[in-house]
Amino acid sequence: MSVQTNRTESLEESEVFHILGNDRRRAIVQLLAEEAGQVDVSDIASEIAASETDTTPVPNNLYKSVYVSLQQTHLPQLQEDAVIEYDSDSKTITPGPNFDDVLQYIDGHGELQPSVLQLHLALCIVGLGIIALAGLGLPLVSSIDPVLSSVLVLLIVAASSLYRLLS
Repeated sequence: MSVQTNRTESLEESEVFHILGNDRRRAIVQLLAEEAGQVDVSDIASEIAASETDTTPVPNNLYKSVYVSLQQTHLPQLQEDAVIEYDSDSKTITPGPNFDDVLQYIDGHGELQPSVLQLHLALCIVGLGIIALAGLGLPLVSSIDPVLSSVLVLLIVAASSLYRLLS
């Protein structure tokens, strides 16, 4: 039986920090992101228990302790905040409506910021290349006005930045 939450509003930043302030909740979000779908609670408990101990195999009492804390504390908290959806019959979790809000605060899971920065860098290099080649007097590029090309590159970077800020 899948249990749904009634929460419809986005999480406040302070709520996200509270969620991620606990190692086990942070691990749940990371593991669910890596699997990109449905994950068994027992698999998550095994992974967390393995990360908390240096012994192999994981002691059964540690696994049970992690599993119980997930069931009683962490999964209900994440479900209440609509970060996950928990199916109590199959003992599985899937991402909830606010999952991406939390995931973006975890290292390596930022939205598209690196690709936007790469685009801006590429545009700046192209713009500088056009200016440099025009300054050398090459026949094909010398007809391009360096000031106009600089303004166009800056306008594209500004438009891209504005779009990212407003989205």
